Amino acid sequence: MQYIKFGNTGMDVSRICLGMMSFGKPGKENGLFPWAKTYEDGKDMFKKAIDLGINYFDTANVYQMGSSEEITGRYIKDFGLNRDEIVVATKVNFEMRPGRPNGGGSSRKNIMAEIDHSLQRLGLDYVDLYQIHRLDPHTPMEEIMEALHDVVKSGKARYIGASTIFAWQLERLQNIAEVHGWTKFVSLQPQYNLIYREEEREILPLCRDRQMAVVPWSPLAGGRCAHPWGTVTERNKIDEVSPMVWAATDAVDKVVVDNLEKVAKAHGRSMAQEALAWMLSKPGITAPIVGCTSVRHVEEAVSALDIQLEDDEIKALEAPYVPHIKTGAF
Repeated sequence: MQYIKFGNTGMDVSRICLGMMSFGKPGKENGLFPWAKTYEDGKDMFKKAIDLGINYFDTANVYQMGSSEEITGRYIKDFGLNRDEIVVATKVNFEMRPGRPNGGGSSRKNIMAEIDHSLQRLGLDYVDLYQIHRLDPHTPMEEIMEALHDVVKSGKARYIGASTIFAWQLERLQNIAEVHGWTKFVSLQPQYNLIYREEEREILPLCRDRQMAVVPWSPLAGGRCAHPWGTVTERNKIDEVSPMVWAATDAVDKVVVDNLEKVAKAHGRSMAQEALAWMLSKPGITAPIVGCTSVRHVEEAVSALDIQLEDDEIKALEAPYVPHIKTGAF
């Protein structure tokens, strides 16, 4: 395993992050990811991640309505992991009590309540990284940043980060924190993969300028960059979230995925290995957050660390890409 400093901090993280969205109570009634793995079904995957040296685990309060955090906490305890050596990240913003007053968002009230709920589910005294899952447009930015600062000062989080957001919003939030002497974001979790590269225009250069860690979500685009176009899997048969994110650009994305398949095959690699090796070659990328539904997926992800792509191979992978609509929502 390779380890890297987390942006402009002294914290060490593995260069592959295990995305815990894959774990939780399955079934549509329990959340947006009915394909999630139960504690028992996911145990071998988590053990393989530990055995391969992964020390960074990313979850969110909303993943399967809290059961992802519960399972993450159980694994940490049951595998006897040294809390001082592992990095646990979670997020806040999306509704945990849909349709109810104060059921979600990033108000001071909700942030203060949800950090406590997350810690209770995780069975931990603190998280290493607390992230806003999206920017709440209904709460003043000053309120958000002061509340997050207070979470850090209370000892319930070591650092704070942001997820999908527009560059101007991220810069304004950082400026607010600087003006008031509050804790700033140390990381960004954007969507970034071979079929969605819009973040290369503004926000990734901004993160490099501010020395922020970049931990992309869906580096394989929900599996689209992991197998030939049109492959039917147990996940995509029942996954209603991925189509919301990517279906609108299927026509142009298919060209990129078909090309990825061709390039990977020419070099004797799986598509997942090739796509992750491409991402790991990009400047400023700290650790892709890889979701897994099998032990093989964990092994493939870690094996990508040993692959060094030539410049012409990178150019070949990137050649078919065309601009997409920039989104701050998904």
